[in-house]
Amino acid sequence: MKKILVPTDFSEQAENALKVAAQLAKKHGSEIYLLHMLELPLQEVDMMSSPSPLPEAMFFMKLAQQKFENLLSRDYLKGLVVHDIVKNYPSFSSVIDTCHEYNVNLIVMGSHGATGLKEMFIGSNAEKVVRTSDLPVLVIKNEHAEFSVDRFVFASDFNKDNKETYKQATKFAEAFGAQMHLVMVNTANNFTPTAEANKRIQEFIKDSNFKNYTTHIYNDESVEIGILNFSKEMDADLIGISTHGRQGIAHFFNGSISEDLVNHSKRPVITFKI
Repeated sequence: MKKILVPTDFSEQAENALKVAAQLAKKHGSEIYLLHMLELPLQEVDMMSSPSPLPEAMFFMKLAQQKFENLLSRDYLKGLVVHDIVKNYPSFSSVIDTCHEYNVNLIVMGSHGATGLKEMFIGSNAEKVVRTSDLPVLVIKNEHAEFSVDRFVFASDFNKDNKETYKQATKFAEAFGAQMHLVMVNTANNFTPTAEANKRIQEFIKDSNFKNYTTHIYNDESVEIGILNFSKEMDADLIGISTHGRQGIAHFFNGSISEDLVNHSKRPVITFKI
């Protein structure tokens, strides 16, 4: 968690994510990379054209810099190392590319809910970041005066290909001193008997040194609804899920469960790429 990237469009939701990132940075000695993407195809600017679109591009670059200066003056960022980055190609893949460029460990991003971040994350772009990122993505919906994680729900089908993401999740739980509540959601269309489900969970976690956990089998009409309902019953501070990216997780995260949770959960969600 030494390098944290926060995409921003300077909205309230993006600042909620930045405030959480600042708390994490202070606790773990991290640097913050604050990314803003302009919707200007500067790479296509023709310097020989008349009139040149360059003045308009420079105007928006300067405007972004002014907003950065205003944001970086916030009290909650004092004492932190914050790098401001402007990219001139508006694509969800730019977030991941920037993470690789700066060797980022964690993405913390705001979300407005089903509609995503205004201006920057229009439509499904926020979901695409979650779906395509090979790094953990922490999605923040609301302002957190104190971001603490005591109760961490980790939902899985507990198949073997999830083990690496579980290891990442336990490290995150250890960093916060959180108890993990491992849950497997049973549905009518994909039902697993309790004894078999418990056996699968125990087989899955037997090689892990992490011991601060509880296990649960939860029945509901869908996996997503089950995770949301279970998290509400546990009063979870954070929901963790694994994602295969575009392929989904066989027999569990069909289609876009991770993206749907990011959209519909009122609680913070962290995703881990298999």
